[in-house]
Amino acid sequence: MASLSGKVAIITGASRGIGRAIAERLAKDGATVVINYGRSAEEANNLVSSIEASGGQALAVQADISQIADIRRLFEETIDKFGQLDILVNNAGIANAAPVAEVTEDQFDQVFAVNVRGVLFTLQEAARRMNKGGRIVNVSSSTSFYPQAGLAVYVASKAAVNAFTEVLALELGERGITVNSVVPGPTTPGMFDKRPMEEQKAAAAGSPFGRIGRAEDIADVVAFLVSEESRWITGQHIVANGGARF
Repeated sequence: MASLSGKVAIITGASRGIGRAIAERLAKDGATVVINYGRSAEEANNLVSSIEASGGQALAVQADISQIADIRRLFEETIDKFGQLDILVNNAGIANAAPVAEVTEDQFDQVFAVNVRGVLFTLQEAARRMNKGGRIVNVSSSTSFYPQAGLAVYVASKAAVNAFTEVLALELGERGITVNSVVPGPTTPGMFDKRPMEEQKAAAAGSPFGRIGRAEDIADVVAFLVSEESRWITGQHIVANGGARF
């Protein structure tokens, strides 16, 4: 795979889990990575130190993706520091579980503030600022294709992310910018860590590989989607769930 040397990437929600693995992989491939975090300052700064110790370049930027002013500041700090933006990975997201009959307004607002509004306005900033030939990857969820009871709000939020992906791909194609989503199934470390152990075992049994995903599995797919080799792929949803039917 071609080097990402000279490229600048923003990864939202990058201090832990899938986001951290993506940041590590893109840095390994030569990109300068901007590690966005919400509250995990120590983890974000430790990741910066680790990347720099390996010869890479990284910057940690605190920004609450549910706040449009914070999103704009994240992009401004990136451009001020590095002078360009070539890659955006929208990884930040939250989830909560409740049957439709029990969903509260607060639960709806919290999930949609990050997963939908946050993603939309992050994409807006990228559309305004990204260099020609750039790459945008939205991290979605296999639940948007295989819905699960109790996850209506989360599923709906990720379905919106898929829609944003398809529309923005049409809008940015003339600038050579690709826009795709990667669609993980159950993955650890990540949100799935909080699920009961019996559910994790069932998820592993659902894949022909007999395991649930690892963060680096998703990071490797993202690394391809931000590379030059992916130039003819846009508006697509790459399902990375180990062949499971959920």
